Amino acid sequence: QVQLVESGGGLVQTGGSLRLSCAASGRTFSSAAITWFRQAPGKEREFVAAISWSGPYTNYADSVKGRFTCSRDSAKNTVYLQMNGLKPEDTAVYYCQHQGTWGQGTQVTVSS
Repeated sequence: QVQLVESGGGLVQTGGSLRLSCAASGRTFSSAAITWFRQAPGKEREFVAAISWSGPYTNYADSVKGRFTCSRDSAKNTVYLQMNGLKPEDTAVYYCQHQGTWGQGTQVTVSS
């Protein structure tokens, strides 16, 4: 079974940047993607971005296209979410997910 640990969240001003990490341990599936979701207070969890463990596949929600970028370091079993041009509406707890397993989440707060 895979375990996922997110890190890198914090407080940033509008227009700032953060890089989230999702470190995987245990059994990962190279054919499956790592997916980022987020959940803001009082809202449903929503898709943010996804990247395959291998190959060129990436996918982004319209709300983050051009601002967020997924990357991976296969040697470290870690996926990253680089977030630039942050907006207050990006404030949420960010989670990574792989094969039905979720990390504990990391809080991102963007001040106006």
